[in-house]
Amino acid sequence: MSEPVIKVENLGKRYFIGHQRSKDEGLRHVIEEAIRAPLKWFGARRRQRKQELEEFWALSDVSFEVQKGDVVGIIGRNGAGKSTLLKILSRITEPTKGRIQIDGRVASLLEVGTGFHPELTGRENIFLNGAILGMTRVEIKSKFDEIVSFSEVEKFLDTPVKKYSSGMYVRLAFAVAAHLDPDILIIDEVLAVGDAQFQKKCLGKMQDVSVKDGRSVLFVSHNLPAVRTLCTKGLLLTQGKAEYFDSTEQALDAYADGVSAGKVEQVWGDSKSAPGDHILRLLGIRAVSPDEGSTYLAIEDDFTIEIDYEVLQFHPCVCVSIHLYTQNVCAFVGGNESTAHPVGRFRAAVKIPGYLLNTGIYSVTVFLITDVTQYRVLLRDVISFQMEEREARGEFTGHIVGAVRPRLNWKVSRLDTEFGFERHMNGTIESQKALALQASGPKKSRSGI
Repeated sequence: MSEPVIKVENLGKRYFIGHQRSKDEGLRHVIEEAIRAPLKWFGARRRQRKQELEEFWALSDVSFEVQKGDVVGIIGRNGAGKSTLLKILSRITEPTKGRIQIDGRVASLLEVGTGFHPELTGRENIFLNGAILGMTRVEIKSKFDEIVSFSEVEKFLDTPVKKYSSGMYVRLAFAVAAHLDPDILIIDEVLAVGDAQFQKKCLGKMQDVSVKDGRSVLFVSHNLPAVRTLCTKGLLLTQGKAEYFDSTEQALDAYADGVSAGKVEQVWGDSKSAPGDHILRLLGIRAVSPDEGSTYLAIEDDFTIEIDYEVLQFHPCVCVSIHLYTQNVCAFVGGNESTAHPVGRFRAAVKIPGYLLNTGIYSVTVFLITDVTQYRVLLRDVISFQMEEREARGEFTGHIVGAVRPRLNWKVSRLDTEFGFERHMNGTIESQKALALQASGPKKSRSGI
């Protein structure tokens, strides 16, 4: 077997998380304490600072190898360490421990505008990125027209990129990363910013880079169908550890099994620690069913998804949305209408009718949105549950495929007795009647003759 292009051994990344003082210790209390006993206060402060720093391992003992031409899909829940791993491989941050061996030129696309200078034009940034990758000006010029054509920003090529929209940023950044002949292409979830047509175009290019050019790709995405289609291997990260690294299908199955171990409720007790920003905070989300607290829901029962959130500043356009996923497929998307919200706490609830979902494991991704497209909160797989069948359904007992399984009202009627159809097919129907009379034999008269 050839030498791997990426070899990771016992990789670990540690951070220290700071915690705030308790609320009952105000500024006045701190000043008084320092004046009364300065030496004692200084020692206490030092001890407190040490206690307030919590050790957190974003990655712990991660090991794997990537061969030339491999397309590796890196999957896992939020906070699993996916982006941290890519930043270390892209040499943006240093590991705390472990060893990494990379053979070849690396191009990475981790965030919108990565590697771009906002004051330079699109044209100038193409040459800047090429130079960073170690390419000569002649090599960059040979790829220039192809990059511009793929990115579809030719009209704005001589405009400073600080004036680009996020979609234009991503189009140009991906075009540069994919076309400047990197040996290893590293891509985070940033492609989700682009529209559906451009995402499809990018996935096609990534496939060409790996299959035709024999280059390696590391791809982080929550678009699991894309991971299944594109990737030859899957790396599943769970709480900073490499839980599984092998075939894509088995990695996705292991991920789905992990989601099934979730819970039907997620609550943040303190709004300051809740996910969100200075405008919106998500306080909790739960699936409420007749079998309260169970992670198993009956397909025939209605259940409700409740989302609690807090508005910290008045906003004229607030919307709540959910995406329901099963078996790596989005079953449906639902959201309420955008309305003005004053400061305060709110609950959005939506009823999911019985006989809508099929049996299987489902997870909920929740969005808190302002101005139609501005995500204030985006949490994937925040709660999960399993739908099961409890009522007998009749003669067929096999598995019914599909993400949804609605109970539909069917109506069956005979078309050949409808007047309009009989008139249209008169000749055929008359001939059928004649054949039927012949088959039944000659009718006797009432007199018996």
